Amino acid sequence: MCGIFAYLNYFTPKTRGDILECLIKALERMEYRGYDSAGISFNQPIDILKQRGRVNALRSRVLENSSIKYSEKLPTHVGLAHTRWATHGEPNEVNSHPQRSDSGNQFVVVHNGIISNFKELKHFLEKHNYEFESETDTEVIVKFAKYIYDSKVKEGDALNFREIVEEVVADLDGAFALAFSSQHFPGEIVVARRGSPLIIGIRTPSNDIETNFFPVVYEGREEECVGSHGDTRTRSPSGGVKLSPKAHQIEYFFASDASAIVEHTKRVIYLEDNDVAAVINGVLTIHRTKKAVKGESRFREIKHLHMELEEIMKGEFNYFMQKEIFEQPESVINTMRGRVNYRSNEVTLGGLSDHIKEIRQARRLIFIACGTSYHSALATRQLIEELTELRLL
Repeated sequence: MCGIFAYLNYFTPKTRGDILECLIKALERMEYRGYDSAGISFNQPIDILKQRGRVNALRSRVLENSSIKYSEKLPTHVGLAHTRWATHGEPNEVNSHPQRSDSGNQFVVVHNGIISNFKELKHFLEKHNYEFESETDTEVIVKFAKYIYDSKVKEGDALNFREIVEEVVADLDGAFALAFSSQHFPGEIVVARRGSPLIIGIRTPSNDIETNFFPVVYEGREEECVGSHGDTRTRSPSGGVKLSPKAHQIEYFFASDASAIVEHTKRVIYLEDNDVAAVINGVLTIHRTKKAVKGESRFREIKHLHMELEEIMKGEFNYFMQKEIFEQPESVINTMRGRVNYRSNEVTLGGLSDHIKEIRQARRLIFIACGTSYHSALATRQLIEELTELRLL
């Protein structure tokens, strides 16, 4: 499984060296996930460095790059980082992430997941004279973003960064967690998820965020919402937010795994399937293009990470697998948090809620898994069959 990480410091001056260390150390925290290559993107205009092998090899390559001005302070900056476990294409620098839209790095993306309709999208883009340099499904995503941007520019239309990403993910099939940066939108980042986990960490100098709830903005609705600095803003039907002119210091950390965030902040937001989050002018907003479903939460809560840095390291154990085995009782409890309501005796499974109608009409269920997931499927087979009265394969 790939690991993705992104860091945005807004009006929080950091040296380029500090930013690169933050990106690389985050990748080291996610090494236990397994990977065969790693890469980062940084600067404006965007530079990309990728390396096959361990994160240490990437670190060495960064340190050997004499053109990098490590001591230069950057008040606002967006950086992306990625560890890859090859699924499409062999492990090499070209297939590593971040993937780029073109040789000028106009759009850059890191991706965890698999795009099942990438061949159709690739064929479409090739018909429009887009050339591909990698064997990955991810390159299709970032080139499609450039296609949408180029098309709107030709039409004289103006789309913001988030709207471009929303158009991209609307045409993607499969599972993904994505983080985008662009030379056309400096100091901005857009992330999206469907089926793959994505967490946002927030840090301010004095923890002065005045709200623990971020409203989810649905397309076409006029409503009042509260941004990350606690000030009230009026949302327009186009999905934009009228920003306060006052600037605030704030840092955002985006990751597929809490282990990459916990040393920076304990205040996190867990994005849900089909969420698209954007940071523009330092303000975080969370959007959904689909209409609200009855009973669906219209807010994303800032939660406190109940874990320490020591917990994500091997600690007293010799291997990560050994550590995971002995942590299983606690992991089961954590998995049920937010999903099992003992007061109402209800279980909420977010990934299934959109498909309940189809599931109820099904004549059989098929669990497809391997490894420990396969054994989980075997262990729950009888229980699921009893509860659903459906045949389970």
